[in-house]
Parts: sequence; structure tokens; C-alpha cells
Amino acid sequence: MLGMAMLATLSACGGGGGSGLFGGGARATLPRAEVPSQAQVAQEQTTAAIGGDRAGPANGSTFRDLFRKGDDPNVTIKVNKYIWQASLDVLNFLPVESIDPFTGVIVTGYGRPPGGGQAYRATIFVQDPALDARSLKLAMQTQGGGAVDPATIRAVEDAILTRARELRVADARL
Repeated sequence: MLGMAMLATLSACGGGGGSGLFGGGARATLPRAEVPSQAQVAQEQTTAAIGGDRAGPANGSTFRDLFRKGDDPNVTIKVNKYIWQASLDVLNFLPVESIDPFTGVIVTGYGRPPGGGQAYRATIFVQDPALDARSLKLAMQTQGGGAVDPATIRAVEDAILTRARELRVADARL
């Protein structure tokens, strides 16, 4: 008798999808929450943080606005989407190590430009929502740890800004 009671208890507690003593069929399952990948999270952060190309003080914001309470600074501080995308386009031969659209920083690993022998790495800082040369800061380093010629850095900055202007013109046509 005791054995029958234990058997009935165990069959009632058992899962397995079969019909237990008290189960009556398949188990009800809750829908699984989909966990976003790191790439999806980064894309959502980029989309949320990259703003338009408002120029200078005409947008009504001042330095003091950063310290006012109320708005989340991660949402209100924006980078120029054209400079951001142009940086990724021009330096596409460099592997991206870290990317933060809220602060406007892109850090790359070492890579060789097409047709070039020297390997470089770069850190790009997009610090303003204006499509302006002052919005872009670029630091480069060679693989041996040496300094990069300032003319090379200037040429890369010019290429990024030219590409950013092309993207803006193409966006205006739409």
C-alpha cells in the first residue's frame, strides 16, 4: 500500500509531458524571453544615440544643459551620424575593438590599409553633433608603437570628413 502511494506521488510530480495522476496532459510552458545579442544591443544603442546633424549653438543647447537635471545624458548627448558612419566606412580595413555611440568613441585594432605595408590602429572621437572638422578627433599609432606622420593623420581626417559630406548630400536627396 505504501509503495502504491509513493508511486502515485512520484507519477504526479513527474514532468515528461505524459499524463500523470494529477497532470492531465502536456505541461503549460511559459514563452522564453529572447535575449538580445551583443551586436543587437550595440545597434540599438547606436540608433538611440546617433542624432541628426544640428549645427552649433543654433540648436539652443549650451554647455550648462549637460548638467541640468531631468534628461538622461546618455540620450541627450549625440554624435554626428554622418561623421560616425564615414569613420567606419573610411577605416573599414581596421578591425573594430570597441565602439561606444554615447561617448562617440571608436577604438580599432591593427590593420593594414589596402596596398600599404605599415599596420595602423586608430582611435576616433566624434565629440559634437555638428558636421564640422572640430567634431572629429583622430589618433593613430603604428604597430611598432611609433608615431604616425601628421600628414597621414590629416589625410585620413580629410577622407572621413569628405565621406561624411557625401553621406549628408545623399541623405538630403532622399
